[in-house]
Amino acid sequence: MTPTLVCEGLEKRYGDNLAVDGVGFQIEPAQAYGLLGPNGAGKSTTVSMLVGLLRPDKGTVRICGADLAGDPMKAKANIGYVPQEIALFPELTGRENLRYFGRLYGLSRRDLRRRIDEVLELVTLTDRADEKISGYSGGMKRRINIGAALLHEPKILVLDEPTVGVDPQSRKAILDGVELLVRQGMSLLYISHYMEEVERISDRVGVIDRGRLVAEGTRKELVSRLGTADRVELVLDGDLTAAAEKLRAVEGVTEAVVVDGSTVRLVARDGRHLLPSLIGAVEGAAAVTGVEVVEPDLEAAFLHLTGSKLRD
Repeated sequence: MTPTLVCEGLEKRYGDNLAVDGVGFQIEPAQAYGLLGPNGAGKSTTVSMLVGLLRPDKGTVRICGADLAGDPMKAKANIGYVPQEIALFPELTGRENLRYFGRLYGLSRRDLRRRIDEVLELVTLTDRADEKISGYSGGMKRRINIGAALLHEPKILVLDEPTVGVDPQSRKAILDGVELLVRQGMSLLYISHYMEEVERISDRVGVIDRGRLVAEGTRKELVSRLGTADRVELVLDGDLTAAAEKLRAVEGVTEAVVVDGSTVRLVARDGRHLLPSLIGAVEGAAAVTGVEVVEPDLEAAFLHLTGSKLRD
């Protein structure tokens, strides 16, 4: 099966600054791909090259087998792109905006009426379709903006920060709708500052840092780069120093330190399964009054790979 998107060796330079340096990955049909990176890492430049807004200095992009540089109209016909900025006419209604963009895509009047109704239902704005965009909330504008990108039934939807500044209800509606589209067979490239959204939405994740794709894989594969160690915090009543010494002797524990007057923090392999041994080890020195196990997550993997928090 032909991948929906393939990019290879993408490079873009601004003067002496190499903004994107050899980025390459692919997205399969009905696959959601999350793209993460600190501010200034090259995400926006990469996305602009992937959707044809910016010509790469080197490298290739293929959409459903069509070369973006050699046959741009065929390639772009399969892309639905939703930029960070709202791209709507505020004095037109939601329906009028969709009609305008649908005509730009070349849809016939009959197909356009059908697609407008389908899109309005998908973004849950059928009852507000004939109101002016200027009266929409931020979340509603985001949803109708996504709807405009879906009118021509693209093979891949590219969403760049789609939930910035939206209310929780609209955020849920956007995420639910995106998940439905992927289940129905659409490919997705999802760029977001919200780690939990990328974890929820994406089958695979690429991490860009300083213009390079420094890691790629499933959430599990990326997290595995941290090793299998978990952080375990035991809240104790008793002699914490003696308890920490006993805990260090438990097989699988690589670190145990007293962090305040009531807690010992451990680094341990497979912490949840080790809990009975940990609780048993402190008998005679302290009583366990609370337990927390923090397993490695995508945010920890991102910090490990880039040395930055996502919003740094």
